[in-house]
Amino acid sequence: MFERFTDTARRVVVYAKEEALLLDHDFIGTEHILLGLLRDDTETAVRVLTSLGAGLAPAQYQVEEMLGRGEQPPAAEIPFTARAKKVLELSLREALQLGHNYIGSEHILLGLLREGEREGDGGVEVLRRLKVDTEEVRHGILAVLRAGQQTRPSPGVFGGGGMSAMESRLTAIEDRLERIERLLRDGSGRDSA
Repeated sequence: MFERFTDTARRVVVYAKEEALLLDHDFIGTEHILLGLLRDDTETAVRVLTSLGAGLAPAQYQVEEMLGRGEQPPAAEIPFTARAKKVLELSLREALQLGHNYIGSEHILLGLLREGEREGDGGVEVLRRLKVDTEEVRHGILAVLRAGQQTRPSPGVFGGGGMSAMESRLTAIEDRLERIERLLRDGSGRDSA
């Protein structure tokens, strides 16, 4: 499964471990995965989360409030909890359902939200404590992914002046992301009729 992870998704896992170590926890839970997601503010998943009110520092505070600090530094190798493993498995399912052959940070976030549908999930509990609507997060991620798919070029499209065509498509994607983020931030975009 990890061979399908993008570099960013792999960084999320590394960051999750670092966050657990910073708190002297001897496990990597869904809370740590959320913190790992929030550490890279250039990624789609993080931009959606922050546009809805989740930030790294407040999330770190909530995790420490919920779990406390460990009593001593853990061993170098710390295991994932069963729920954290499930999040990673669900990220693969989310990617496949969307027709993607890779797992990005956005798929990890969708997996986290899916696992959070069960009672007692720490990562989703952190989002709830931050007053972040998990359904809005899911809709925001899916909207961004759909916008990216609509403008994603098919193989061979860049024939003769390929780079300028790619740049214009990337600009279109960035414009859509900005519009979606603005809609999420303003709370508009819902049916008013």
